[in-house]
Amino acid sequence: MSTFAGTVEHYRKYRPGIPQEVADILSAAVPDRHPRRLLDIGTGTGLVVEALLTQFDDIIAIDNDADMLASAETAMRPMVPDGTRMVLQRFSAEEFTPPQDWHADLVTICRAFHWLDQAAVLQRLEAQVAEDGAVAIFGDNSFWVASSPWKTAVRSVIQDFLGEQRRAGAGVFNHHNRPYSEIMEESAFNQVEEFRVPVQRVWSTESILGYLYSTSFAAPHLFGDRLADFEATVTRTLTEFSSDDTFDEENEFLIRIGRRSQA
Repeated sequence: MSTFAGTVEHYRKYRPGIPQEVADILSAAVPDRHPRRLLDIGTGTGLVVEALLTQFDDIIAIDNDADMLASAETAMRPMVPDGTRMVLQRFSAEEFTPPQDWHADLVTICRAFHWLDQAAVLQRLEAQVAEDGAVAIFGDNSFWVASSPWKTAVRSVIQDFLGEQRRAGAGVFNHHNRPYSEIMEESAFNQVEEFRVPVQRVWSTESILGYLYSTSFAAPHLFGDRLADFEATVTRTLTEFSSDDTFDEENEFLIRIGRRSQA
């Protein structure tokens, strides 16, 4: 069973997309030429590709979850501009090999690097990225990283139902403690720039539950026959923090862009 089994419907609807400022930073990181090639690793339902769809005209997006790719295909195919090639393929990052003579100008890994064999993937990318291309590893903080009282309370409810350890589908989450920039600096893409983009969001009880059901740590199937009880408990808990069902979030995208050293 996929780590994200049963989440795809919620993922596409409730996962926040990629802000325009983040898309602009990513696009500006690599030369503007034709063809301009993007490789999106762990594409999920295609949120990164959607944000960059008008900036690249030769796109390969990979994921190892067939349901996620089907959702991405349905959502994005009508958006693809004339003259743009978009290919969605079911591969893990550790197994993917691009077509012969195809080299990415930009590789994007959003909210997914923690799932990968990080050093192995970066090593494979050496042969898959153009000499003047870049690898971007980025994401915002999940609800598990509680940064406000209402998030802390929601996380406590999840732990009451599923246990103290953060779940990852049927297993538990394996935390990575090393900064991603440090890992990148040990690879061919050792010239690393960091960017931070603040994000403000407003959530409702519906969108909070929808977001939780899009995650590996609170996927609906994990609750079994206690799902309705979980929803009721989260709803009741959230009423303690808002009288009008609005919940403010301060978050940020941390973007790390790595390039090769230029001789």
